[in-house]
Amino acid sequence: MKVIVPVKRVLDYNVKPRVKADGSGVDLANVKMSMNPFDEIAVEEAIRLKEKGVATEIVAVSIGEAKAQETLRTALAMGADRAILVTAEGPVEPLAVAKLLKAICDEEAPGLVILGKQAIDDDNNQTGQMLAALTGWGQGTFASKIEVDGDKVQVTREVDGGLETVSLSTPAIVTTDLRLNEPRYASLPNIMKAKSKPLAQKTPADYGVDTAPRLTIVSVAEPAKRQAGAKVADVDELVTKLKAMGVAK
Repeated sequence: MKVIVPVKRVLDYNVKPRVKADGSGVDLANVKMSMNPFDEIAVEEAIRLKEKGVATEIVAVSIGEAKAQETLRTALAMGADRAILVTAEGPVEPLAVAKLLKAICDEEAPGLVILGKQAIDDDNNQTGQMLAALTGWGQGTFASKIEVDGDKVQVTREVDGGLETVSLSTPAIVTTDLRLNEPRYASLPNIMKAKSKPLAQKTPADYGVDTAPRLTIVSVAEPAKRQAGAKVADVDELVTKLKAMGVAK
């Protein structure tokens, strides 16, 4: 079974985002970028499936600027076999990403596509579902456990009421949740080996996909700063203050 794992280059989760002075977006100049954490989990799960003898090949895919090669090399160092970079300058919206991934799936014919449930930069949580709609394949979102048995995939999902298990026929789409696994660190020997692994470079035009944005960002602003709290001597004083604020009657 071939497994495709889309990965995205995002602002590192340890970095505090800064909004541009003109409010047009987040300032990404001279800041650390890394692989989306949910995508790291997806790569790890694909590697585990290969270690179990379920997956035969892992193909990492990224859509974005040329610097996304670094993210793909990280996936290759973790254990992916080869990579595909679809170079696109500027932000690519989830629908365009899903269309490109659909074209890649048509070309690669994978048995499974594992991707993060969302990217931490835009938090859209859309690409996996859109890809499933475009391909007509079954989907298991927010996976906390994946088991493959022949041409069936059992996905345990995290839902509001607890856990739900769905059975999918391959090919299928799975999006990963935080509790699925703990991603491994790439060893130095594997980092060196990743430099020689194949990385194909494509463009959206190669797949006949228009990536022009359909949405316009009106403005971006930081959340309002929290006001300092105050201590009260007793309940009566608390009630008095709440009444003055119009919270209590």
